[in-house]
Amino acid sequence: MFLLQEHILPLLIIALKVALIVLPLIVCVAYLTLAERRVIGLMQLRRGPNVTGPFGLLQPIADAIKLLFKEIVVPSPSDKILFILAPLITFTLALVGWAVIPFDKFLVLSNINVGVLYILAISSLGVYGIIIAGWSSNSKYAFLGAVRSAAQMISYEISIGMIIVTVLLTTGTLNLTEIVEIQKNRLWWVELMMAPMAVVFFISVLAETNRLPFDLPEAESELVAGYNVEYSSMPFALFFLGEYANMILVSGMTTTFFLGGYLPPFNLEFLNFIPGIIWFVFKVSCLLFMFLWLRATLPRYRYDQLMYLGWKVFLPLTLFWVILVSSVLMYTDMLPG
Repeated sequence: MFLLQEHILPLLIIALKVALIVLPLIVCVAYLTLAERRVIGLMQLRRGPNVTGPFGLLQPIADAIKLLFKEIVVPSPSDKILFILAPLITFTLALVGWAVIPFDKFLVLSNINVGVLYILAISSLGVYGIIIAGWSSNSKYAFLGAVRSAAQMISYEISIGMIIVTVLLTTGTLNLTEIVEIQKNRLWWVELMMAPMAVVFFISVLAETNRLPFDLPEAESELVAGYNVEYSSMPFALFFLGEYANMILVSGMTTTFFLGGYLPPFNLEFLNFIPGIIWFVFKVSCLLFMFLWLRATLPRYRYDQLMYLGWKVFLPLTLFWVILVSSVLMYTDMLPG
């Protein structure tokens, strides 16, 4: 009996921690869709959803119920197993990335020493769900959308990787909590040197998450709805929720790498009485608002412009910045290790 409790209790604790992260995240994803429709509505001088419940707060619940009760249509020429598996892969990967993101100094599910590698691995796997969805649909429109999306995601992952290298050069650790703690006492000129990379990183994750102005996989004029054109009901909803969950995840990554994570803004010590998780949520919310703001403001890029920006602007710039940061840190004897 004692041995049974010894094995079950840790599993129950882990399950509780996972539930405390996943359930609020799903609620945030649902209400991010409402926030997007409301924010874009206000920016375009219209109201957005405001009828279902007070201030439209029950709209995400109504949408979820509608999608749950709709029929799942699986095209007859499709690969049915992969067709159903693809949205599950996309949605699951958007959730498991949160395992290493620190919400506060001691509030993280798994404080592993290779957290950055874990994040890079999870983000790289996301392309498989989209490729599988496009191929298994057995539709030319879906397949072209999947190929475009894969090319886009792989192109911008390279610049994201180079930017993360500059973060590692200035911190000397792969542990995300330690990366945040090092930002507490980092010199002002190092912060200034990292500022351009923060901007490039945010633009790159816009392309990585297929958000405007880089939502080319969903170009209505050529591809109808891209890789998910054959999907309906809950499988379509999982793609939709996975996209919004990825938005929150990359906002959390940007906050952790460049904005001090759970630390007060500008390391103002008199604000330390506010819990770190409040600052983390506040910073992520500001970045999410920028996602919505850009969608309401900017037109869609052409595909050749998208590839030009990734390969001929961001890649040379980030490679140059890696060399610059390492050279400056070596010259000033501040290179970690």
